Amino acid sequence: MRTLVLNAGYEPLGVVSFRRALVLVMNDKAKIVESDEDAPVWASSGAYERPSVILLTRYVKVPSSRQVPVSRRGVLRRDNQRCAYCGKSATTIDHIQPRSRGGKDTWENLVACCLRCNNLKSDRTPAEMGWSLRGGQPRMPHHAGWFVRGVERAEPEWEGYLQPAA
Repeated sequence: MRTLVLNAGYEPLGVVSFRRALVLVMNDKAKIVESDEDAPVWASSGAYERPSVILLTRYVKVPSSRQVPVSRRGVLRRDNQRCAYCGKSATTIDHIQPRSRGGKDTWENLVACCLRCNNLKSDRTPAEMGWSLRGGQPRMPHHAGWFVRGVERAEPEWEGYLQPAA
């Protein structure tokens, strides 16, 4: 079982094993926020809650200029596996400005795309096709859930802590 670690300000920092989380709690470096009460951890000194989400007792400074690396999986995740042109299920990614015309592999130039639209578009721009981007100009994801390794397979109890601030 994995545990989500929150900074003292409740922003997600990382995912650790429940054993590492328990050590942080036992050393008073963290408090349990969410736990699996149905599966306690037994020790010679008694039973402990199995932590699912912990909160650090001290704030850890995190660099503010973190960049999310561009990846195929990331683009599909950002766009909710929906084609930027037709809205159907997407399995490929497309360069808005084609690579053959100098388009770069950046968050702003890549969108999720269904195979049909990707093949139709080929090496043309959306404007040349008379198409528009359904979600507007794509951007690099900014909310904290994107900076935390291991949250791609998030546990249900983590959802409230990984959502961007409204």
